[in-house]
Amino acid sequence: MEDKIEITIAYYTKKGQEILNTVNSRNNLTADELIHYGEEMAIIEYKLTALEVANEN
Repeated sequence: MEDKIEITIAYYTKKGQEILNTVNSRNNLTADELIHYGEEMAIIEYKLTALEVANEN
């Protein structure tokens, strides 16, 4: 079971990094885009936190 959790953690970590790279590479983001990317990052961080807790137990 830990292998699946570790794979999922790696997946969401990569997705979060892709969002950060997108935001950091653009200098003409609209407010709506910033909000959208922020919401996506919040969801990813929430999932990562839950997965890390599950991995510890």
